[in-house]
Amino acid sequence: MPVPVPQQRDVTAAETHHGADLTVLVIEDDPAGSITGPELSAAAGTRVRIRTARNLTEAGRLLTDDVDCILLDLALPVPATTTAAAAAPDHRPEPTPGRADELAVLTHVLRIAPLHAVLVLTAQDDTELAAEAVRVGAQDYLFRGELDARVLSRAIRYAVERKRADIAQHQLTESGLRAQENARLERGLLPTPLLEGSDLSFAARYRPGRSRALLGGDFYDTVRTPDGTVHAMIGDVCGHGPDEAALGVELRIAWRALTLAGLCGDQLLSTLQQVLEHERQSEEIFATLCTVDIAADGRRAGLCLAGHPAPLLARHGRPARLLPYEDGGPALGLLPRARWPRRQVELGAEWSLMMYTDGLIEGRVGAGSSQRLGQDGMVAMVNSRLEQGLAGEELLEAAVAEVRELNGGELTDDVAVLLLGRDPERVRRRGRSASRPGPVSTAPTATAPAAASAQRPPLYGP
Repeated sequence: MPVPVPQQRDVTAAETHHGADLTVLVIEDDPAGSITGPELSAAAGTRVRIRTARNLTEAGRLLTDDVDCILLDLALPVPATTTAAAAAPDHRPEPTPGRADELAVLTHVLRIAPLHAVLVLTAQDDTELAAEAVRVGAQDYLFRGELDARVLSRAIRYAVERKRADIAQHQLTESGLRAQENARLERGLLPTPLLEGSDLSFAARYRPGRSRALLGGDFYDTVRTPDGTVHAMIGDVCGHGPDEAALGVELRIAWRALTLAGLCGDQLLSTLQQVLEHERQSEEIFATLCTVDIAADGRRAGLCLAGHPAPLLARHGRPARLLPYEDGGPALGLLPRARWPRRQVELGAEWSLMMYTDGLIEGRVGAGSSQRLGQDGMVAMVNSRLEQGLAGEELLEAAVAEVRELNGGELTDDVAVLLLGRDPERVRRRGRSASRPGPVSTAPTATAPAAASAQRPPLYGP
C-alpha cells in the first residue's frame, strides 16, 4: 500500500519551485514506456524528478506542493465513481457535448490540482481532442508518437511558465474587480448634503490619506431640518485604516439620524459617544467633532467642539478668523460623562464658514522641515487666497493644493474641508425669482453640474 503524503494546499507551483529543479507527476497506466528522469535531466540541463501514478487514486496521494507539472495520459481509464465526481471545476469552460467522457480524466485532475500545470498526452490522429483539452484547462498537449526528452523538457517548462502567467493574470483581474467594488462602495458612503430649501451655499473637498482609497477616517455631513435650521458637522476618527473609515461612516450616519430626530448640542454628542463606545474596536479609539447649527435666518449659529479645531469665519470686509474654542469639550470616547457646551456665534448678514480636519493644518512647511502649518498658518494662507479673489470650490481646491505643496508631497493624514456661505444679494435674487413667475419656456433645464456650480459659496476677505 502506498504511503500517504500530505494533500495539496492552496499554493501555486511557482511558489514552491526551488531553484531550477523540476518535479513531474506522470499519470498513465503503462509507466514502463515513459521517459526516465535521467533522460529529461540531460535534455533540460538540470535535474528532473519523476513520480509515477498508475491511476487517479494514486495520483491524488502523490500530488504534493513540490510538483511542478502533471503529465496526463488522456487514454487513462476512469473508474465509474470518479467520472461522476469529475465535473468541470468552477471558472473553467465545460467540454463540448460528446467530449465529456473523453475528457473526464482531465477534468478530474484539474479539479484536484487547480494550481498545477497540466500537460496531456494523446494519439497523433486525435488533434481535435488535444485542442479541446487545452480549451478546458490544460496548458499544452503532446503526441505520444513524437515524444522525446528534448521536446518533453521544453513543453514542461513552457507549461509551468504559462500556468504561472495564468494565475498571475487571474489574481490581477480579481484584484481589479475588488478595487472597483471597493471604489463603488466607498463612493456610495460619501455624504450627499440635504440642503433643499436653504439659501446657504455649500462646497467640500475630501482627500483620504490611505493610498488607493476614496474614504478615510475623516467624515462630514450637512442637513436642513423642517424648522429651517441648517446643521453641519465635520469629524475625525483617530487612525487611517479601513476600520477607522468604517467607524467614521457609522458616526456620520448616526449624526444625521439623530439630527433629523431633533437632537442638538450636548445631547446629540453624548448619544454619539455611546455609538462610538459600542462600535469601536478598542478603548483607545476616539473621534474629534465640530458641529454647527445655523438659524433659519442665517445670521447666527450654535457651535459645539469635541476636541476638534475651531472653524474659520470670514465676513465681508474683514479678514478670516478662528471662532472661539475655549469652551470646547473633550474628544468623543475619552471621558465617560463628558459635556460639550454650545456657544452662540453671531455670523452677520454676509459670511462664509470653513470647517476642516487636522489633516489640513498638520502638514509640514517645507520638505524635511519639522515645522507644521498650524492654525495660524492656515488662516494666513486662506486670507492670502481671499485677496486673490478665490471663493467656494476654487478656494478649497487651492487651499488643499497649497498645503500639499508646502508639505513637499502627498499628505499622510486624511483631509476634509467643508464650506458654507450666505450672500444676501443671492438670497434677494432667489426671493424675487420665486415671487415673480417667469414665462413658460421649452428650453431644457440646467444639468446637475451646472446647478452645483451655481451653489458655490462666496468667501470674503478684507
